[in-house]
Amino acid sequence: MRRRLINSTLAVVLVVLAVFGFSLFLVEARSIESTARDRLDAEASRVLADVESRIASGDPVTADELRASAPADRFVEIALPGSETVRIGEEPSGEEMSAEQVGARGETVTVSQPRSVVSDEIGRMVTITLVVSLLAVGAAVLLAVRQANRVSAPLTDLAEAAERLGSGDPRPRHRRYGVPELDRVADVLDASAERIARMLTAERRLAADASHQLRTPLTALSMRLEEIIATEDRDTVQEEAAIALAQVERLTDVVQRLLTNSRDPRLGSAVAFAIDDVVVQQTEEWKPAYRNAGRAIVHSGRAGLRAVGTPGAVSQVLACLIENALMHGAGTVALRTRTTGNQVVVEVTDQGPGVPSELGARVFERTVSGRNSTGLGLAVARDLAEADGGRLELLQARPPVFALFLSREAAEQGGGSDRA
Repeated sequence: MRRRLINSTLAVVLVVLAVFGFSLFLVEARSIESTARDRLDAEASRVLADVESRIASGDPVTADELRASAPADRFVEIALPGSETVRIGEEPSGEEMSAEQVGARGETVTVSQPRSVVSDEIGRMVTITLVVSLLAVGAAVLLAVRQANRVSAPLTDLAEAAERLGSGDPRPRHRRYGVPELDRVADVLDASAERIARMLTAERRLAADASHQLRTPLTALSMRLEEIIATEDRDTVQEEAAIALAQVERLTDVVQRLLTNSRDPRLGSAVAFAIDDVVVQQTEEWKPAYRNAGRAIVHSGRAGLRAVGTPGAVSQVLACLIENALMHGAGTVALRTRTTGNQVVVEVTDQGPGVPSELGARVFERTVSGRNSTGLGLAVARDLAEADGGRLELLQARPPVFALFLSREAAEQGGGSDRA
């Protein structure tokens, strides 16, 4: 492309120089020749006037007397009736140009010069024209190279940006080139890069969230299957199998929520539900794991509370908190339900060392972890709570107290009783 731009620019300049140069040559050549003839006529008229003046005053008309009025580089020939012809200067050899003037008494003055004088002047004009043309061509070459680089270099840069974008590097370059059309292409590429970066981030976040959200129900399901394998009592097998099927249904719900959120995070299925059902279900599911660890999990607080949200999401949040307490906490884990204003609160606490002071509220940030975990659990739980219109907070670091706040169903805000 660079070569095409240079060649096209040079072609235009050469055509312009050829057309205007030829026209200029014709005009200037004719002008030089016309000026030369006019000058000869003027010189012949001046010499004739001198001759007539001398004849009228009776002075002699000789070469020596007229040499002062005759041009030094011309050949002057004066023909007088009844007298010899007077010649001044050297007669030109070869082709010549001449001008003739005739006086009132028949005297004739002829001034001549070699045509080579005009040819030399035309040659100098042609030389100057060629030099100017060469300078113009040189300037055109420099301008063409600069313009070609200005156009082709950004195109090469944009091609590299598009190639990087296609190879999976969506970082926008934010380069502009001072050419509106190229800057428009750069704007589109940067906007596309930002959209692709957001899409890749969302996909990676979905994969991380999915792996984490699916891990907890799968862990609970595996514990139920282990209980089934370990027992020979038919009633126990049936009970554990029923619980396992319920966990499979919740696992299906988790997958459905992940797919729904990946399509449109604003889509939700908030309903009014009994918070006790979720708390009891999570407590029963995690009891085997705590029993195997030599620990206990209990629940207490105000009974009969109803919250507005998604039961599956609330189960995921509580499961994350219970699992964190199992992995990082110590002693008995307690779930307590209460109300504050128009909100239902579920608190999860244990007797462990709590959240390190250097983490504090940063414990909810992704990749932030104090004990070699992924750092995704609490971040995912917080996102799930916020998606349901609630919030997840750390009320106390030592011993740790995490609280899930949910909107309370309006019809039951006056009801409910405490339980132990």
